[in-house]
Amino acid sequence: MKFILLTHQRELHKSTNTGSLVVDVLGAAAEIIVWNRTYPLPKLTDYIDAGSTALLYPSDDSQCMDSATVFERYIIIDGTWQEAAKIHNRSPYLHTIPKVKLRVIEPSAYNMRRNQRAGCLCTAECAMVALLAMGADKKANELHAAFSQFLEK
Repeated sequence: MKFILLTHQRELHKSTNTGSLVVDVLGAAAEIIVWNRTYPLPKLTDYIDAGSTALLYPSDDSQCMDSATVFERYIIIDGTWQEAAKIHNRSPYLHTIPKVKLRVIEPSAYNMRRNQRAGCLCTAECAMVALLAMGADKKANELHAAFSQFLEK
């Protein structure tokens, strides 16, 4: 399993961004691709065209992610919830792939930004919950430990 973090340009240098934490902990199992409004990077469209890629995004047509939901790659839109919605709406190539959503049981521990949406998670939390859903508890726990340290800064 690999996470593709489709990242808004503004997020790359924010100290509150957790996407880089996901890449630091998961290494080759995570990759940042910078979102381009007018032209998706060929690497991203190659992943989509290859199949077995899903968008991790809560919507009415998303299926709940569990161990039976197996894709090779999961795209996570990495940005604020407002940015994520804009990226999703302005990226028709994301509308054509399967969507999965997480079963969110606990509220987000992420408290580094204003205007957080209830029931929504930050990028690192999304990756943690997805890893747990897929049975990758060891990696999820490693990411959780790093995330906890990140929040203490």
